[in-house]
Amino acid sequence: MRLDKFLADHNIGSRKQIKEYVKNGRCRINGEPAQKSDVHIDEENDEITFDGKLLSYSRFHYFLLNKPAGVVSATTDGSSRTVLDLLKDENIRGLSPCGRLDIDTEGLLLITDDGVLIHELLSPRKHVDKTYEAHLKSDISEEEIKLLEEGLDIGDKNDDGSPFLTLPAHARIGERDEEGNMVVYLSIHEGRFHQVKRMFEAVGNEVVFLKRVSMGPLKLTDDLSVGDYRPLTKEEITLLKAGK
Repeated sequence: MRLDKFLADHNIGSRKQIKEYVKNGRCRINGEPAQKSDVHIDEENDEITFDGKLLSYSRFHYFLLNKPAGVVSATTDGSSRTVLDLLKDENIRGLSPCGRLDIDTEGLLLITDDGVLIHELLSPRKHVDKTYEAHLKSDISEEEIKLLEEGLDIGDKNDDGSPFLTLPAHARIGERDEEGNMVVYLSIHEGRFHQVKRMFEAVGNEVVFLKRVSMGPLKLTDDLSVGDYRPLTKEEITLLKAGK
């Protein structure tokens, strides 16, 4: 890899700026000042520093975003802000969200340029757990909770025209929110269109607020504010790839 591309991938600057930075001795390769910005480096083994800071190489990038409402889970959109617009300090080239959250849904969203991992996580065969915090308009009964867990008809059809029931899920009632609405944590293994909202509609209820709080081994924690993001840890990446 060329040094200027490596530095550009770390958001150091444009190719023109990087050429000037290297000329001014701000970049070192294995302890020695870089002579040219277009020199080829071994990005996996060479030690590259810029202004004394060690820059590590990663072929792929992984970010956990706490998506706010009003932002589209897409790479581009003609009228609304996208989740990539929130990654202000990152090189977003090649990045895309892993799956989608509705525009009015908040919570955990994985953003990466690892296409193979995205395919694996979204594959129906993998049954990756996704847990949502749903605030409901009306109280829900134990019988309705059981229906959610056993699988129910949300309007989808099989090829033969029979109801395409949802897969078995897990539901847990939490503490009521500040408005007194009942809160249910629903874990599903699919990703159908508006699935969580449609599941509650199927038992005669309505979701007034929805947030995804986990996906596989990834958990949304209180220290990540709405609209903020962070890189995944090495442990989280390993667990994701292992299908844990």
